[in-house]
Amino acid sequence: MKLTLGPLQYFWPRQRVLAFYREAATWPVDTIYLGETVCSKRRELRTREWLALAEELAASGKRIVLSTLSLLEAESELGALRRLVGNGRFLVEANDMSAVQLCREQGVAFVGGPTLNVYNHHALRLLREDGLCRLVLGVEQGHALIADLHEAVLSEGETLPELEIIAWGRLPLAYSARCFTARAHDIGKDDCGFRCIDYPDGLPLATREGRPFLTINGIQVQGHAICDLGPELPELRATGIDLLRLYPQAEGMAEVVERFRLALDSPTPPPRLGADNGYWRGEPGMAGA
Repeated sequence: MKLTLGPLQYFWPRQRVLAFYREAATWPVDTIYLGETVCSKRRELRTREWLALAEELAASGKRIVLSTLSLLEAESELGALRRLVGNGRFLVEANDMSAVQLCREQGVAFVGGPTLNVYNHHALRLLREDGLCRLVLGVEQGHALIADLHEAVLSEGETLPELEIIAWGRLPLAYSARCFTARAHDIGKDDCGFRCIDYPDGLPLATREGRPFLTINGIQVQGHAICDLGPELPELRATGIDLLRLYPQAEGMAEVVERFRLALDSPTPPPRLGADNGYWRGEPGMAGA
């Protein structure tokens, strides 16, 4: 089982992003995902700069995957996507079916991102025919779905691709053409002023009763609590999970990575530091929050 550093979900200033990844190059993760997956207006780093950063991190010995937007709305976004898919060196995480189509047309393998919503082995087979070599499970896809996939593909004499699961971080629950952060400030999306850069771990949202509920991150809605599947490591191994995704956070990320690295080398799973993920057990996601 290997560790991956998932793509940065939040909008950070350019120098903070570069400093974060310079430090990440020294962490015991096998793979680093790079790129903007939430909003194309976040341009502190442009496509060519993400590619340059990929080259730099690859030189440090890390495997690099270039992540694509989860929601494409404009021709300019499609142009950036073509440059990522056609980079000629690095694997791409396809988070939208348009990315899958471009990978298929160019005959390149790809990672299926968590927003592709693969719920059965028929969809998985079609994506594998298109070039999928690894599947990042969606946030609500837990133990039962993996067991079903195993049973279905084995009955047909096939094998599953590499499976990756979100083991740490706020779960990305939904995306919208509207910007929730702009709405929270009572301004239009086109005049957002990049307000999400003021919230390095997203904007907390509470219920009317004041109970923590969700986290707003531009056009993305996340869960409030940080998911922690560290205590479930024995189960993850037993179900055939190959990679654990750790989503970046503003502070303490080095300690998070080290905790999981030590846990993988230990016969005893670590105590829970974040929230239980009910989805893993087929329950409501907030069951342990």
